[in-house]
Amino acid sequence: MSEDRNGSESGDKSWLEKIALLFSSDPHSRNDLEEVLTIAAENEVIDEDARSIMEGAMKVSDMQARDIMIPRAQMVVIKAECTLEEMLPQIIRSAHSRYPVVGDSPDDVLGILLAKDLLPQILAKDNDSFQIRDLLRPTVVVPESKRLNVLLREFRENRNHMAIVIDEYGGVAGLVTIEDVLEEIVGDIEDETDHEEDQFIRKISDEDYFIKALTPIEDFNEHFKTTFSDEEFDTIGGLVIQAFGHMPARNEVTTIDNFEFKVINADQRKIHSLRMRPVED
Repeated sequence: MSEDRNGSESGDKSWLEKIALLFSSDPHSRNDLEEVLTIAAENEVIDEDARSIMEGAMKVSDMQARDIMIPRAQMVVIKAECTLEEMLPQIIRSAHSRYPVVGDSPDDVLGILLAKDLLPQILAKDNDSFQIRDLLRPTVVVPESKRLNVLLREFRENRNHMAIVIDEYGGVAGLVTIEDVLEEIVGDIEDETDHEEDQFIRKISDEDYFIKALTPIEDFNEHFKTTFSDEEFDTIGGLVIQAFGHMPARNEVTTIDNFEFKVINADQRKIHSLRMRPVED
């Protein structure tokens, strides 16, 4: 009994000493910090969720707006000349809470429309004098190179939720939201607008799909009329990792049969989400 207790105490002392040693001198590398988190998780000082969030926070500090932005071609925007009756179906269909409003071109972003600001207009009996420009909030503009940790801090300090990302020539490259940044830290965030039928597969354009890594292969086969085997793996994420032959990082691309898969969100242990498009033979 004494030996077990001493052995346990020795083991505790060992990993505590490792942590103390790593924090006893400057500077510390990223590998040092990751080792601390690994030791702490293995010894149940923190749980895996906490470890994942900490690792996500470190990852975000190395990422830029261009890494997670919604590309310009996939942005849902509202044209300033649209009437209330014309824009409502688009807002209902996309179910977003905020929309860039553009003028003569996609590069001419006039402001951000909050869907909730339309409620008084919808209830009003007379919309003949409706002017969308009267409802617009200021546009936050950031460069593609904006660090995500800095962007997140500015979102919080200024209480903004969306920013337009511009390229080196001043043109619109895409947009990024506070939710996009937070998902890089804590993983996918589901809200009340995420429809059940879109839980695993979401169509972005005619030849571009957002696929959750947990999508059952059976569901993928049914949706895309494919015949991927589910004997070895249950999910698309498992199938994609097998195709890579290693744990892929963000933006890595692989092709399985006639489908190209690009990793959108992943950590050191698993893939979270993918972007898929059919490719020709």
